Amino acid sequence: MIVTRRALAAALSPAWLAALAHFAPLYLTGGAMAQTAAAGLVAKPPSLPDMALGSGKAPVTVVEYASMTCPHCAAFEENVFPVLKSKYIDTGKVRFVFREFPLDIKAAAASMLARCIARNDAGKYFGAVNTLFKLQGQLITETKDTLKLIGKQAGMTEGAVETCEKDQSLLDKLTADRKFAYETLKVVATPTFFINGEMLKGAMSFEEIDEKIESLSRR
Repeated sequence: MIVTRRALAAALSPAWLAALAHFAPLYLTGGAMAQTAAAGLVAKPPSLPDMALGSGKAPVTVVEYASMTCPHCAAFEENVFPVLKSKYIDTGKVRFVFREFPLDIKAAAASMLARCIARNDAGKYFGAVNTLFKLQGQLITETKDTLKLIGKQAGMTEGAVETCEKDQSLLDKLTADRKFAYETLKVVATPTFFINGEMLKGAMSFEEIDEKIESLSRR
């Protein structure tokens, strides 16, 4: 799985479909990992710095693998994450980590923009992610203009957005982290969650994630 700067640039033009083949969806077969092994692997530092909210001493860590073009991820961001943040993250009970798993070249471009906006500031990063999910429809249909709009709202010039999208080093790290998640952690779809190392696939309601966190907190 190789993504080039040329492929990403093509995604921001009418010819982006030709480039999409370089960042095609992944399909996987194979058994599940033991939870104890998974916990250690999930904790392994990726190529890009983890973007996290909440106390590092929290008893429960939730890691979400998401794609900026995934509608279920956008729904989780809008409907579940605010309640999760209020009840668990802000109170020091949960550390929440967001990791990119772009399903296509447009999601990769969006993830790169979020990283450039944040410059390793978790607060700015989660703010950018929230905006990208809110404008997901526009991101998919008008990728280039939407990226420029979001960049401008974050104080970036049009040139800075274009420079960000041409950053081959950033793209390589994003691709490497996606490959690790796919090959080692067996992430094949979004959203995928790891709660203290236990993999939970697919969209989760607040009630479902609440029950899981509460059960772990009682241990």
